[in-house]
Amino acid sequence: MAKRSFNSNGNLKQEPEKAKINKETLAEALSLFAYIKPFRGKFIWGLVFIALSAFSTMVFPFLLGKMIDAAAPGAHIEMPTNSMATENFGLNLKTVQWSLNTILLLIFLQLSVQTIFSFMRIYLLTEVGEKSLANMRTDLYAKLLSMPMGFYSEQRVGDLSNRISSDLSQIQDAISFTLAEFLRGIFTLIIGLSFIFWISTELALVMLAVVPLIAVVAVVFGMRIRNMSRKAQDQLADSGTIVQETFQGISIVKAFTSEPHELSRYKKSIFSVVETAIANARYRGAFVSFMIFSVFGSISFVMWYGAGMISSGKLSTGDLTMFVIFSAFVGGTFAGFADMFSQLQKTLGATQRVRELLRETGEEVEIKSLQSSILHRISGRVKLENISFSYPSRKDVVVLQNLSLSIQSGEQIALVGPSGAGKSTIASLLLKFYEPTAGKLYFDDIDSKEIGLTELRKQIAFVPQDVILFGGTIQENIAYGNPLAQTHEIMEAAQKANAHDFINRFPEGYQTLVGERGVKLSGGQRQRIAIARAILKNPAILLLDEATSSLDSESEQLVQEALDNLMKNRTSIVIAHRLSTVKNADKIVVIDHGTVKEMGSHEELMQKEKGIYRNLVDLQLDWSTIEK
Repeated sequence: MAKRSFNSNGNLKQEPEKAKINKETLAEALSLFAYIKPFRGKFIWGLVFIALSAFSTMVFPFLLGKMIDAAAPGAHIEMPTNSMATENFGLNLKTVQWSLNTILLLIFLQLSVQTIFSFMRIYLLTEVGEKSLANMRTDLYAKLLSMPMGFYSEQRVGDLSNRISSDLSQIQDAISFTLAEFLRGIFTLIIGLSFIFWISTELALVMLAVVPLIAVVAVVFGMRIRNMSRKAQDQLADSGTIVQETFQGISIVKAFTSEPHELSRYKKSIFSVVETAIANARYRGAFVSFMIFSVFGSISFVMWYGAGMISSGKLSTGDLTMFVIFSAFVGGTFAGFADMFSQLQKTLGATQRVRELLRETGEEVEIKSLQSSILHRISGRVKLENISFSYPSRKDVVVLQNLSLSIQSGEQIALVGPSGAGKSTIASLLLKFYEPTAGKLYFDDIDSKEIGLTELRKQIAFVPQDVILFGGTIQENIAYGNPLAQTHEIMEAAQKANAHDFINRFPEGYQTLVGERGVKLSGGQRQRIAIARAILKNPAILLLDEATSSLDSESEQLVQEALDNLMKNRTSIVIAHRLSTVKNADKIVVIDHGTVKEMGSHEELMQKEKGIYRNLVDLQLDWSTIEK
């Protein structure tokens, strides 16, 4: 599970889970470099500028040392050379002497060149990272949209959103920043160590004898501190969860006078954070104290040893200055590798999770046609032949068993029965959210498997009980039924859905924002928007799943009128618990335990004294009498 922490706004966020670095995880990460391929030219130039930037940065200490030697006449010593390794085009870098003005000019030239190199590496790698990530996000989002309903029944929406947001951002950071810093660190390390040994092999060996011990202790301390920091973050997240739960259920808390209990829970959680933070402070204090003593002690020791070499004529003051600055670069690079290693682990973890989705193929993915035209124009005849079905997540539970049903074009069918009988499952099969476990499904005598998902779903409209509206305007939500519809067509659909009048009462009219999931509208208004959306789609088959069950009497009447307009001249399949809404159906089908138990008109079914339908009607009549 991903680690939890809080972002700058105080909201709970997910910290990317780390993965072990091995051959498999590295191969997964390298596979994503296919997204860099279209921009490989800029990527390669970015790597070149990383190397040039690192080299130009390391020239600065060299020029600074030469400036000190130039400022102290006689401080420079003549060093015999036994090979051409230190000479470049006849120039001996150890013995070369420039004036102060020349060195200052060279420093500004070096800084100017370094500025250009740094700008180009950041610009190029950021462009490559952003464009690669945009393509990666698009592919991942398209893959998620292609996954069947069974996939979403087993996944948490928050986890999927996290993969698109934080996981891909982690990969982007790796391409744009972590990779660049890692390569820059490698170049800096190689160049820095080369300069250190070039200045003085003896002093370099003295310095390297001290650094490894400090590095090992620093890594051990650092791992312990990071682990305790994560523990504190998790504990703080738990306290935040307590606050969130308490405020969400504040009416229950007050009704049960549980304020002292909730306060006790919160205090216990908060003080556990305090204990962890104090323990962590001890480690951080010891770590900082050790590092101050070790780093400054090492610098002092190296300076002392170098001063002795200056006294004996083995080293110049400028060379010692160069050595100390180069050593600082090398030490800083070593320290940065620990954090880069941690970032690499997070990136590999994010890559694994993203690749899991991108690898999904075959039967697990819905294959949709991108064509807008409909090849098989259906009239609305539907036939279910010996259909059996179990949900993928509950294969041991049979929802439908050998169910057969024929529906004629333009016929209004009502599906009724107890909760869990399988009514909504039939709607899901008609929309091909799932495939039957056994049996055949036909549309106009054509096997459903021979009809593409896109063209089939374009000819079916679905109005659920819990209407989902998207966070745009009313017009955009109605146009979801037909994105190419003109404004007057949208208004006509709204009028048929009894929605036009209440829409015009809003100051912004059709441009009114509905809010997240349509929270700014009442239940009846949302239903009528959904009906207008279905009318605009002009489907051959209409599926209504408890479309009026949660409405008051006035809203139900308006919605029912809108539904009557919608069901005219098209095959309509109505799932309802309120039996008063299905009396006028051409055929009522009673489903129980996944099979068709009864079928007929309202009058025919009411004549069966011990029938399921009549029993359901009698129960509802009894309850309505009690309510009155």
